[in-house]
Amino acid sequence: MTTTISPIGSELLDQPGCPDRLVRTALREIGVANALFGGRAAAAWGVDQLLPAVPGRPLSLLDLGAGCGDISLHLVRRARARGVVINPIALDRHREAARLCRDGDLSAVVADAWALPFADRSVDIVVASQLLHHFSRESGAELVRALDRIARVGVVVADLYRARAAQAGIWIASIALGFHRVTRQDGVTSVRRGFTPAELSRLLLSAGVRGVVARRPGYRVVAAWRASRAHG
Repeated sequence: MTTTISPIGSELLDQPGCPDRLVRTALREIGVANALFGGRAAAAWGVDQLLPAVPGRPLSLLDLGAGCGDISLHLVRRARARGVVINPIALDRHREAARLCRDGDLSAVVADAWALPFADRSVDIVVASQLLHHFSRESGAELVRALDRIARVGVVVADLYRARAAQAGIWIASIALGFHRVTRQDGVTSVRRGFTPAELSRLLLSAGVRGVVARRPGYRVVAAWRASRAHG
């Protein structure tokens, strides 16, 4: 495999030696930003594209790169209001992330994206929120293929829309919210690493999958697709 990490900038959460205290702070602040600036809503929109195709039974959902677990908890609550049961599994390579998820009563697994402990077609829906931009485009396509293999029903990739206005916006908003300086810097780098809808579409095609790709509020871009050879 070629270099896996995005060549654009460096983020706190990319560093294996990042102090636990900073990891917890950053992940909690990302959860706040997700609630305020469209991260949760973007992932939920993607899941909505898949729900008409699912059977009337409880659904397993893998939240890859789960952070503090805020996306999983939001999806569970939202589905419950619609009479749909989602059983989430939160996965992150940071042990502090797993601890935060367990604090929220989520099942959590510590694992690397390149050594996922899941068999093919073992999870109904896979969600990767704000994860893909951490990788180079080639490695991102390889990850998309892996997620497609794991999913029985479909996959949602929700990420950031790259725009100068979004960079300025996250910097100003994070100052107003009192975020840690590292979170502010990582936020700007994350946007610089983001995607346009056309770029995300091309990445999916290079991975051999086709999906709905759309811009969503809060400078978000979301892809959702039925898994190859999907079945209920």
